Formats: sequence, C-alpha cells, structure tokens
Amino acid sequence: MKIENIDLGQRPVMLAPMEDVTDESFRLICREQGAAMVYTEFVSAEALIRDISSTTRKLRVKAEERPVAIQIYGREADAMVEAAKIVEQAGPDVLDINFGCPVKKVAHKGAGAGMLRDIPKLLDITEKVVKAVSIPVTVKTRLGWDAESRIICDLGLQLQDCGIKALTVHGRTRAQMYNGEADWTLIGKLKADPRMKIPVIGNGDICTPRQARDAFDNFGVDGIMIGRAAFGAPWIFNEVRQYLDTGTVTPYSIEEKMELLRRQVRESIERIDEYRGILHIRRHLASSPLFKGIPNFRETRISMLRATTFDELSALLDATERRLLEQEGVTA
Repeated sequence: MKIENIDLGQRPVMLAPMEDVTDESFRLICREQGAAMVYTEFVSAEALIRDISSTTRKLRVKAEERPVAIQIYGREADAMVEAAKIVEQAGPDVLDINFGCPVKKVAHKGAGAGMLRDIPKLLDITEKVVKAVSIPVTVKTRLGWDAESRIICDLGLQLQDCGIKALTVHGRTRAQMYNGEADWTLIGKLKADPRMKIPVIGNGDICTPRQARDAFDNFGVDGIMIGRAAFGAPWIFNEVRQYLDTGTVTPYSIEEKMELLRRQVRESIERIDEYRGILHIRRHLASSPLFKGIPNFRETRISMLRATTFDELSALLDATERRLLEQEGVTA
C-alpha cells in the first residue's frame, strides 16, 4: 500500500491517532513493534495558529518514528489552511484531517465528526487544505453522523475528488461514539467500488491478530488502524505483524511486556517531569490488557491510578509482575 510515494508495505497496520495517548514516546515504541505508520494526537487548528505551547509541542516528530502523520481538526477553512501550512513546516510525512472525533466538546462545535452534518463545508475544507500544502493529505472519518445518515460510500468518492491520498474509516457513526460493534460492511463496500482509487484504511474493534487478518480477507481494505487495543499494549503490533506474515504468533514473555510498560513510564517522565509524566502515563498502565486476568486486581488498579511518584508506580508494577509470574507458574 502506498500513500502517494510513501510505501507502507503489504497489509500495513497503523497506530491510530488518540488524544493524550499517541505522544512521541508511544509512537516510537509502536513503530519498533511493527506499526507501519503512526499518527500524532490530534492538533487543534485554532490553538495551533494562536501558538499555544501545549499544542505546538505535539508537532515534534523524530526521524526514528517515520513515516508519521500529524492530524489536525477544526471547523473553519481559513484556520485549517493556516494550520496545515504550519504543520507542513514541522516536516511530517503525511497531513491527516480529523473528521471523525465524536467527543462532545469537539463534534458539537462543528469540528471532528461534527463536520458530518455539513458535508459541503467538510469538502470545502478538504479541498482547500489539499491545495495549500505539498505533502500528502489524508482524511479520517466515520460512517456518518447517525444510523439514518451512513453516507461514507458517497462521501469517500467526494473526498477522493478533493485530492486526498488515502481515507481511513472508523466503522461507527458519531452517534455510536465507541459503543456497540464496529460495522465494516460499508468500509468493504467503499473499497470494492471500482471508482475508488485511493487506499481505504479500516478502523474499529481490531483487538487481536485474527481480527486483523479477517479485516483484510473479508473486506479487502488496503490497511488497518489499531487504536484502543494498543492502549497499554504496544506489543499488539508485533503480534499482528507476525500473524499476518506467518500465520502464527510467538508472544512476548511477561517480563518483556512489563519492560515495555516501564519504558513508557520512564520516557513519559523524561519528556515532561516526574509528577506530570506519572499523571499522563498511569491510566495507560492501569488499562493494560496484560492485567485483566489477575484475580482481585481492582485495588491495585486504583492504586496505579492514584500514584504520583516514580517509586510508587514502580513498586506497583514490580508487585504486579510477581503476581503475573506466579499465576503463570500455577497455570503451567
């Protein structure tokens, strides 16, 4: 699969953009684990052109994480164009436009998935952004606003006509938020349309290597994107890549997985500071699927969510690793 001249290989698996998750450290780890391309946290066009420091920091990308996309969102064409030009100067491989974020504070202001209620404006913004920059522009969106407006098959063709180089579709409407099961049927229908010439990337509920393979086999997509399943589990890219390439998976040991989580802690602290770094990373750890099989883990999870120092969080991780190893020994 190619996005213009960027070759992502056969059946690429990408890290989805996630606010407060896909910082530079996490992106790099996921690239090392096999993600074909990674996306930044989404960037507000309005905040970017106002030079808000917390927003401009999101534009920092490292050579080791390439190919990398910076994603922007907004509701006014002029602001989106100006933001796109600023992003281009930051040097990403791809500029992605977010027309899919469902959260109220974004969508109800007309940005993100809110654009799905004003398709002419959505298309106008897309066309103007494409013309404003020389790097490839892509779009990430949803099936539609609600069950009565699942318009993605028509919208995909319209976005292609605007000049985008790839389209990612999350298999839910905005009204669904993240509830229920993602519906890939329309994603497959759009991909099968002979008029659709650009890559179609599917997103939604890819949590296992088998689900990843089935998405390619059953719906014919060019690529897939993994979001929430990578939360606290960056090794999923290694497992999916193995399965797609060989049909088998040799999973990491508990120790190897725990070391990846500890690395996230260390690098979060190095990137910010101890207190804020811990605040940022602790909910990632507490949500890790690695801990789901531990009996009566609720109390430890709460302690992780309340930890405020490196020593405190490290002690909890050490104790949790011992429990996992003991459990593995009992199971064996």
